[in-house]
Amino acid sequence: GGRCMFTSASANAGMNQTTGIYREPLEEALIKNMVTLTLCVSIIYINGMLVHIFTRHQIFYTNPRYILYIHLVINDIILLTLYILLQALTYNLSGINVSLCIILIVAAVLAKQNNPLTIAVMSVECYVAVCFPLHHSRICSVRRTYVLIALIWLVNSLSILPDVFVTLGTETADFFLSRTTCVRKLVLKNIYLIRKRSISDIVFLVLVWLIVFFAYFKILLAAKAATANAKKAQNTILLHGFQLLLCMLNFLFNLIVRGLVVVFPRRVLFIYFMAAVFIQVLPRLINPIIYGIRDKMFRKYLKRYLLFTDNANIHPLKTQKRSL
Repeated sequence: GGRCMFTSASANAGMNQTTGIYREPLEEALIKNMVTLTLCVSIIYINGMLVHIFTRHQIFYTNPRYILYIHLVINDIILLTLYILLQALTYNLSGINVSLCIILIVAAVLAKQNNPLTIAVMSVECYVAVCFPLHHSRICSVRRTYVLIALIWLVNSLSILPDVFVTLGTETADFFLSRTTCVRKLVLKNIYLIRKRSISDIVFLVLVWLIVFFAYFKILLAAKAATANAKKAQNTILLHGFQLLLCMLNFLFNLIVRGLVVVFPRRVLFIYFMAAVFIQVLPRLINPIIYGIRDKMFRKYLKRYLLFTDNANIHPLKTQKRSL
């Protein structure tokens, strides 16, 4: 056996480690690290290709829907990068510097909470496109889309930065110079912050779900007119709901793991590993699948890049029509 410890991504800190530390054979630890590293790098590569396509073609970066989508993709890249970084630091060091840990936690929480709000905004955009098509270009302009993205970051900053300021005001300088396992509740550990976190997570998710349900039922009513756009939009909102369910798993990660450990107490290491893969890593494939494969426009460009064909042969003006 080796001295390696197994850690997995924690819902409380986006892609941070849980508090449990277990010894396991070195060979097993290496295999698990290679599996997660391979998955993360592969998904980052796919998402990076989508970002590249987005920035290269005007048809995407002048479309509010694609701008919001690429915001999801970028947040997924941030989360997976933090996952790899934290896993590497945890396996190779006896804890990391508290100050560095706080910075990583803030980045992880922001990226984690950005996605549900972005999905909610995408649902509203879809609702406007179907129910107010004549006003869509004015309401959902590119400029307003970027303003909304900035507001998403600002709102989520207001949820995590107070935790940081309280910690700065209550902890000593030695605490910030010390080393620790990078876990949100071990670093931002004020009891009032932990209670506030639980309440804010519940309010946050309820608000997002209300927005998505509102958009879905409004589009459902429009779909009775049997318009093709309304039916496509209805399917799109259902996919947004599925994306939101996957986002919720991040918030419920610790609860799910604890429940499984009670049922299978001898499989703790395996449960943590599988939960991290299926809840934290693999769902990051959903966004590229939904838009990189389902969306006709992205699929056309992605196919050209994957097959290394001449991109100059693509004529954006001929493919301006997009699917909902």
